[in-house]
Amino acid sequence: MTASHSDSLVVLFGATAGAYGAKLGSDERELILLVWQVVDLPSKKVGTLHKSLVKADNLELSDQCREVSGLTPEGLGKAEPLDRVLQQFSQLVSSDLKVLGRSSYTLCSDGQLLIRQVLHPETSKKNFLLSDCFYSFYDLRKEFHTCYPSSAAVKDQTIKTMAEYLGLGTDETEEDFGVWQVKTMVAIIFSMLSESCNHIFTEPETVKYKYETGPCSKSETVDSETVIRARGLPWQSSDQDIARFFKGLNIAKGGVALCLNAQGRRNGEALVRFVNSEQRDLALERHKHHMGSRYIEVYKATGEEFLKIAGGTSNEVAQFLSKENQVIIRMRGLPFTATQEDVLGFLGPECPVTGGKEGLLFVKYPDGRPTGDAFVLFSCEEYAQNALKKHKEILGKRYIELFRSTAAEVQQVLNRYMSTPLIPTLPTPIIPVIPPPYTIATGSARDCVRLRGLPYTAGIDDILEFMGDATGDIKPHGVHMVLNQQGRPSGDAFIQMKSADKAFMVAQKCHKKMMKDRYVEVFQCSGEEMNFVLMGGTLNRSGLSPPPCKLPCLSPPAYAAFQTAAAVIPAEAALYQPQALLPATRTPQATAAAPPAVTYYPAQAAQLYMNYTAYYPSPPVSPTTVGYIAAPPGAVAAAATATHTPILPQPGALVRMQGLPYNTGMKEILSFFQGYQLHTDSILVLYNFSGQPSGEALVTFPSLDLAKKAVAEKNGQLLGSRYVELYLV
Repeated sequence: MTASHSDSLVVLFGATAGAYGAKLGSDERELILLVWQVVDLPSKKVGTLHKSLVKADNLELSDQCREVSGLTPEGLGKAEPLDRVLQQFSQLVSSDLKVLGRSSYTLCSDGQLLIRQVLHPETSKKNFLLSDCFYSFYDLRKEFHTCYPSSAAVKDQTIKTMAEYLGLGTDETEEDFGVWQVKTMVAIIFSMLSESCNHIFTEPETVKYKYETGPCSKSETVDSETVIRARGLPWQSSDQDIARFFKGLNIAKGGVALCLNAQGRRNGEALVRFVNSEQRDLALERHKHHMGSRYIEVYKATGEEFLKIAGGTSNEVAQFLSKENQVIIRMRGLPFTATQEDVLGFLGPECPVTGGKEGLLFVKYPDGRPTGDAFVLFSCEEYAQNALKKHKEILGKRYIELFRSTAAEVQQVLNRYMSTPLIPTLPTPIIPVIPPPYTIATGSARDCVRLRGLPYTAGIDDILEFMGDATGDIKPHGVHMVLNQQGRPSGDAFIQMKSADKAFMVAQKCHKKMMKDRYVEVFQCSGEEMNFVLMGGTLNRSGLSPPPCKLPCLSPPAYAAFQTAAAVIPAEAALYQPQALLPATRTPQATAAAPPAVTYYPAQAAQLYMNYTAYYPSPPVSPTTVGYIAAPPGAVAAAATATHTPILPQPGALVRMQGLPYNTGMKEILSFFQGYQLHTDSILVLYNFSGQPSGEALVTFPSLDLAKKAVAEKNGQLLGSRYVELYLV
């Protein structure tokens, strides 16, 4: 048992099979030694000193461990495992307290590492619970510095330096490893209890029992010294999984924000906010620790990044998330006509929604149209598990995906859909930056350079600073920031120089030069090559590679030619209104001769160097995520009268494959679907922005029944070394 002001301390020391001292626990090595002794504070009496070896699953010891501890694998092989040792610990402590006439106690350790970085993570991985006493403890280093303010800083303290400060004996060779440490810690405590100091142990460190969910407002102030970015997470990870990875450290309420990609799917990253910088620094020591079989990278992040992901302003969302300690489930793929009653009926009585209709939040576009997503609240884990069992069941004519979610994901999804488009309506007036006709340079002259690997936060000013003295050799309007489908920087840019010699010089001077925290690659290229890449091809050291598909390549709107300077969508617009979308298909023959291309901008965006170019992949990513290209209403009307050839080779039911090995071709997919009446024209392998396989493919089946059968029988099966997911589109 423990108390906020205990009469007894249990002085605890431990060691792992790996690093020692300041790096204890940073290498994920298991505990191999525990030494402890009960100290009665009022009487200054002590109980029996106990030393217990712990049998680790991996008995291999590091050189440092062997040298410092003197332990051997043979000796540890005869010890008890950790769960048995902790049971003995509780029994022996209770017995010693009874002898001293006490009942409550608090642990006291040399710093934070043993309890936060060793015991809690290891027991969490081994799936057994620590007793309550391990959730409250005194940090002897902090208590010592409070008692002796003139001593060294807390981070520089060790048992030896504290003993030397007090003039205590420091010959470690006189005792066994661990025994000297505990005896010296007890002597230090008695010195702190002396009349000259009269120190009182009143405010123990605490470890949170569980992660608390909650909303986060964009108006909050988040200290950048408390935030980390975790990368490499399994895509199905929840906030509780991440909290378990950081077990022993105190995460702020609502402090786990799972990051989503452009398609609204989790991208394997999360931002985590801790209660203070000390906890954040301990989290950084878990860099490349494992979650299951995957190692997780942990880096510093900023409060601004956290708020961008987790912060929200919607009153509706705040009200939805105001119910605390709820399990959140995300539903995806709902029919657009689905009502609250439909969703409640789909979930059924075995998983009642908290508050009925109030526990449902439908995600909508700014104009009120449904997106097919919704979030649902459940009051307990049992109801949530029952709901997850309905994953991929049918509602209406669509199968519904269900996933665990978080408050931060709710905010992020709502922010994504409800954010104002870059160009919400066609701007008026829109004028050409320079008198038309103005064209992007073409030809074989290598008077351009390509910048690759730019920080995503880089702007025009950053590029000009990066170019240095060569800025004066850039053509007017010669910096082309390449945007992706979502209107965000892709990390690429093209720059038109005044001559090929100038382009050569800047490529030599700036290649692999640092911009912010990233090095940037700079290659010399021609205007023709630049245009080719912007139109969907790829450019590498071996020359030009055409778009890796026979589909017609979608042209960036920056190079769409129009006869009039009337309302034209500017090139930087990446979020479009429905009435400005071209049809998804078009006839290759409908490429009649056009006048010279003109690039248009909003009047307020006319700057000397700026020229944003939308960058579209070829082929599209998938029928559910493809970004269409905007054009003026006149172009839409003209396109509507054209004869279209469908992108998909034949009618039928479409199935989307995800998780394919990147070397998968049509032969492997045909073999995977053997017996389903497919042929090569039924398969479309999808590619990413760089022209590399994306791990996805579209497969057309002769009928809906056959497609459903394929999804039912083949979903989750292995293709090569990877499990493949199948979805009806």
